[in-house]
Amino acid sequence: MGAAEARETLIDGLGRRAFLRAAAAVGAGGAASTLLATGTAQAAVPAARSEAKLPREILQPGTGPIEGQHYLRSLPEQVRWGYVPSVSSEPVLRMRSGQTVTVDAISHEGILEDQGRDPVGYFGNHGVPAGQVLTDAVAVARDYARTTRNFDVDGPHVVTGPIYVEGAQPGDVLKVEILSMLPRVPYGVVSSRHGKGALPRTAGGGVPAGITLDEIMPPVSTDGRATGDPARYGNVSVFTPVRPGKEGALSGVMPLGTTGEVVFPLRPFMGIMGVAFAAANSLTAPALNSIPPTLGGGNIDINLLGVGAVFYLPVFAEGALFFAGDPHMAMGGGEVALTAMEGSVRGTFRLTVCKAGSGDAPSVAFRYPFAETPESWVPIGLSDPDGAQNGQVTDLNIAMRRAVVNALDFLEHDLGMGRAVAYAYLSAAADFEVSQVVDRTVGVHGVIQKAHFPHG
Repeated sequence: MGAAEARETLIDGLGRRAFLRAAAAVGAGGAASTLLATGTAQAAVPAARSEAKLPREILQPGTGPIEGQHYLRSLPEQVRWGYVPSVSSEPVLRMRSGQTVTVDAISHEGILEDQGRDPVGYFGNHGVPAGQVLTDAVAVARDYARTTRNFDVDGPHVVTGPIYVEGAQPGDVLKVEILSMLPRVPYGVVSSRHGKGALPRTAGGGVPAGITLDEIMPPVSTDGRATGDPARYGNVSVFTPVRPGKEGALSGVMPLGTTGEVVFPLRPFMGIMGVAFAAANSLTAPALNSIPPTLGGGNIDINLLGVGAVFYLPVFAEGALFFAGDPHMAMGGGEVALTAMEGSVRGTFRLTVCKAGSGDAPSVAFRYPFAETPESWVPIGLSDPDGAQNGQVTDLNIAMRRAVVNALDFLEHDLGMGRAVAYAYLSAAADFEVSQVVDRTVGVHGVIQKAHFPHG
């Protein structure tokens, strides 16, 4: 029996996670390590792409590369603007476990009420020809009528889905492999809005602890929310063109003073990837607001979740009811101004159902979102994992503690590490990063390097 065949035989008998745990216990020089050299669960994770590439054309609906077995457009009568699906929502697409789907996600920036709800006009003011504005974005801005929009209450995101995955039942895990992320247009937008972001004016006009009135952004003197007209709120949106570089790699460009510029790489990902989590009898129930992330994922905003990453989500509804949106072209940790560099992206995913006891998903993922990249495991912590239900808690300390506990549970139960030693390891060698501080429910995620472990 060859090494690869032996490895698969062990995995069939033990399950992948149990196999990894056994390999870790044997150590780098043991027999399991030899088998792991032929490929482990990591082999299912596509190689990471550190830089984005721009297709040769504007990716209007139905044009250009469509890599998935299924294709989902963002039609006004199917998307949800500002809300996510509930556990009883009707799916817009059905697919088998293990199949792939390409989703044309629409950015909300350029179509929102404070920007005129007219993407042709908004982007035209920044020199974008009408033919380079996405027709599905125009259609959503003009024709969306599933709910009555309330700019001050609704989430901003255009959410596409849900997708029914055959065989998924509550108690399972949906494994989401991110296979490709193609920018649909050569531009994006970064927005800062009054009362939001890391430096907001608080409700009632107060000042958050740690800063002064003069340090609030955007400046208090420009706050026009009292007018009740979003177009006069004084919000700030920075149009950000995309520039191709060497070998087609892409960068975002912002001005530096009057003559210089700042150039940074694009790493596209979906800010929203989730499964239906909450029950609701209304499309606009507060529990479905698209802003706060939940145990079902949603607006998770973790910038590691680009091509090559895997996102594991606990399932709460038959069919899982997967959805995606809030496409980002680039985002720094924390997302401090309120938004990332937002821009429409065509994403392709493989959706696979994982059953309890199969070893095909981390044990933590059966109760909490968990992620993985080719280089690292990513335990996640949220300050208020039921989202807008039962009040809203915005406390990075809570998110940090939950990320640490989830990391400990993974190291102990999946890799066989003693809990006290795992706690020491996390302190010595793992990184904990702020996912975002702007989604009401704030997030922290850990980064555990696979190379530190025998099977890495």
